[in-house]
Amino acid sequence: MSYTVNCSILLTELPLLERPAAAKAAGFDGVEFWWPFASSVPGDADVTAFERAITDAGVQLTGLNFNAGDMPAGDRGLVSWPSRRDEFRDNLDVVAGIGERLGCTAFNALYGNRTDEASAEEQDELAVENLFLAAKAVSGISGTVLLEPVSGAERYPIKTADQALSAIAAVKSRGAENIGLLADFYHLSVNGDDVAAVIEAHAGEFAHIQIADNPGRGAPGTGELPLGEWVNRSRELGYQGPIGLEYKSDSANAFSWLIR
Repeated sequence: MSYTVNCSILLTELPLLERPAAAKAAGFDGVEFWWPFASSVPGDADVTAFERAITDAGVQLTGLNFNAGDMPAGDRGLVSWPSRRDEFRDNLDVVAGIGERLGCTAFNALYGNRTDEASAEEQDELAVENLFLAAKAVSGISGTVLLEPVSGAERYPIKTADQALSAIAAVKSRGAENIGLLADFYHLSVNGDDVAAVIEAHAGEFAHIQIADNPGRGAPGTGELPLGEWVNRSRELGYQGPIGLEYKSDSANAFSWLIR
């Protein structure tokens, strides 16, 4: 089984740039990150330090988010946010550059919360345009844009697989094929989606899978979700990528479930 450690939510007792090496020491060869910088266009020194943390650790960067804004403050992406359109677009070349240098080809574009500055229709139109531009930006490195249903954010409009797939279809209608569903089984379950049915219908076209248990968004086995069954069935139906570990746990117990 191929797992990749989300170093933005796990190993958080350590400074960010020490986490790839800690993931390697724990036995993993892949890591993924939310956007690890404070701005869409960080300084060259900061980008270099991040890249060196990955390469020096001897791990593969399997996934990277586009800038999603201030996540701790409640932001959930810039894709559909009109007043931050340029900020999102300025981020595209930076993300593609990191991907090219590190061999990363999966890039998560969080859709963005609804805002009072524009109608839902206007935001959705902007989102399709921005997702198309993101897909175009990473196409030269065989990159894929991921679109993710998210829980715990009331104003985030993409909560189910069908909602994400509808937006993906709108982007594909413009000619961009390199965009797909990020199936986070935790978020889908919390939002009330029928995860087993989503897997049966779409597993072969999943662009990425992430897991956490529910309740609590903890490690597999701490809750009630049949994560092992869902992952195995997804594999049977054609999903071949890594499984992103995106749950909350202290470092001492983060991976004990794998031993069990």
